[in-house]
Amino acid sequence: MRLEAERLLAQAREDLTTARVLLQGERHYAAAFFAQQAAEKALKALHVERLRTLPRTHDLLALAEALGAPEGVVEGARLLTPDYTVSRYPDAAGTLPARLYGRAQAEARLQAAEEVLTWAERSVGQS
Repeated sequence: MRLEAERLLAQAREDLTTARVLLQGERHYAAAFFAQQAAEKALKALHVERLRTLPRTHDLLALAEALGAPEGVVEGARLLTPDYTVSRYPDAAGTLPARLYGRAQAEARLQAAEEVLTWAERSVGQS
């Protein structure tokens, strides 16, 4: 595996752990952001390994589609893509992100990120 892909996957795992800690601490908006980051880094690791490029985008849907990801991963990418911005900026969310995200929203995003990361890790091994 390319070193850059290996590092991206390692950081994706760390970001997912951080998302879990934030969920336990009831920092739901921040958990959503770190879930998005975990999925983004996992998809970018697979891009590096398969396509030999590091895309400069936060559009997880485009990343997943370019990789031919299965439907569950594509749906997770679709859910997580807006969280790069919406989970952090009141002007993007139309309200405070801290008010926008509850436990159910954060849990859904962690589940989506776990699916993306699991698929990316398996797929990197097959590249």
